[in-house]
Amino acid sequence: MSQGPDGQAFGPGAARLAGLAGRLLGWRPDEFWHATPAELAAILAPPSAAAARPLGRRELTRLMERDHDRPGR
Repeated sequence: MSQGPDGQAFGPGAARLAGLAGRLLGWRPDEFWHATPAELAAILAPPSAAAARPLGRRELTRLMERDHDRPGR
């Protein structure tokens, strides 16, 4: 069984996290296994003051211009 940098085995830790995601977030197993560690950390992190503020029109427009899909994709 592979071990992480802290010396703990991956399997038991992943099983615990999958169980928590199921109980706390209502995730099914496939939703847990398709999520990245960053996504799981973001959804479990406490809300920050910046996250509580609504997205303004200017910021939305900037994000849409930056992250738009190319035509034909």
